[in-house]
Order: sequence, then C-alpha cells, then structure tokens
Amino acid sequence: MRLFVVLSEELHFRRAAARLFITQSALSQQIRDVERRLGVALFERTSRAVVLTAAGRALLPEARAAVDAVTRVRRIAAAQARRLSGQLVVGTIGAEAAMPHTRAVLRTLLERHPRVAVQVVSLNFADHLAALVRQEVDVMFLRPPVPDGIEVHHLATEPRVACLPAGDPLAALPSVSLAQFAGRPVVSVPDEVPRVWWDFWAVDPRPDGSAVRYGPVATDMESLLHAVADGEAMCFLPAAARDLFPRPGISYVDVTDLTPCSAALAWLAERRGDPTVAAVREAARAVT
Repeated sequence: MRLFVVLSEELHFRRAAARLFITQSALSQQIRDVERRLGVALFERTSRAVVLTAAGRALLPEARAAVDAVTRVRRIAAAQARRLSGQLVVGTIGAEAAMPHTRAVLRTLLERHPRVAVQVVSLNFADHLAALVRQEVDVMFLRPPVPDGIEVHHLATEPRVACLPAGDPLAALPSVSLAQFAGRPVVSVPDEVPRVWWDFWAVDPRPDGSAVRYGPVATDMESLLHAVADGEAMCFLPAAARDLFPRPGISYVDVTDLTPCSAALAWLAERRGDPTVAAVREAARAVT
C-alpha cells in the first residue's frame, strides 16, 4: 500500500523508486503483484506517462488510511517499548535545550533516576507539537500556548521582544509600542502548525482588533531569522533570543505593551501517568 501511495504521488516509476530506496524494476514488480492480488489495475502505463486508473483513484484514500494507521501503530509501539525499557525521548524547540530551566529539570531527573536513558531531539516549528501528539517524543520543552490534549508545567516567564531587520527605522529606537508595527508583515509558519500557537507569537489579532499581514513562511528558527535579516518580515521572540540568536542584519527591540511569554514542560494528557513522563513532571515540580 505504501508503494501504491508513493507512486500515485509521483506518477513516475524512477522518482517513486528513488523515494522508496528500491530499484525501479522492483517497484514495478511489486505494483504488479498488488494489482494481481486486488484484481484491478491501479495505473495505466504508457511510454510517456503513468496515470491512475478509475480503480486506482477510488482505492487511493483507503490505501492512505491504511498506511497512516500502520504508521500510528508503529509510533505507539515504539513509545510503549521506550516506557518498558526506561528510555525517554525529550523534544525541544529553538534554544530550549540550552535554557537553564531545561538543564535543571533534566539534571534533577537523572539525579533521581540515573538508569533512565535520555535522548534530546531538536524539532522545528511544524514538527514540535505534532511529534508530541504522534508520541515520537515523550515530553517537550516548548513555548506555550498549546492545543487541547496537551498539558504543561510552567517553568519560566520572560518578556517578548520584536525581531526586526537592522535597517528598519524602529530598530534605532530604545523601545516601541505594538501600534507602531501596524502594516509590517510578520513571518508566518506552515499550515500544519496549530493557529493557537502562532497567533500568540504573531500577536494576531492586535489589541485594536486589526489582523496581521503575513510574509514568508519559516519552518524553523534559522529560516525565520533569515527572512527577517533579508528585510522580508519581522517577528516577536522571547527576550532570550537577544543572547541566543544574534545575527547580522537583525535588531531586537523592547515592546512596551507586549504581554510576556512562558517556557514550559509539555506532555500528552493521556500519558501523564506513564512512569517516565511522571518522573520528568516530578523533576520539573522540584525545580520550580
């Protein structure tokens, strides 16, 4: 089913085989095997093109659902295996792995549970909340807000600052108000990122009710900073970004009427009682 889905996306045997890391002949043979088992042709093949048949179009949604279901089973099985073995996968975003509160929580965890094997992974804007929901990570050090189904433990609070192109006239001021950013585009994020999260960071809508105008899409911190340095847009970041993300072409400015942000440990609500998750939560409570 996975081969069928990939070929339906590429409609080209060579490209599909490259994505699947198999030979073109092996892909062709396996697709024929699938068609024989199902009793219908899935693709029409000519010397110039590969197209889905009517049967292929009808079966494709079910094939996608089957592949997604197997993927979810594997993810949950991997999470269960980690629980049984005392492994803990910790997700982080931005520079959260370097923050004092993150280091303090993990240090306390390992002092209390020295046999727990901790793996820290860095995730981008699009992946960090999804990875928690898909159970690819057990807990996450992040910046709220978060969507329903995820619980958090507050770790720290700090101001937010404006991140501006160095040539912006506002960058020369000691501080600014939100109203002064009216009309300036804000860096956006991929559609799969929960809006509740980026609406907070983009301050959308603004206090006067006006909507934000968005600029280029950034998938991670480096692409976000690059868009700002190029003068394409601006953004708002935690004040710690001044020290953690200094870049040529970028200036950070205090905003007098911008609400602060928080840092938190997050986990799936349904997993709060898991032994490893509970151990991290206890360490976070001890630190704070």
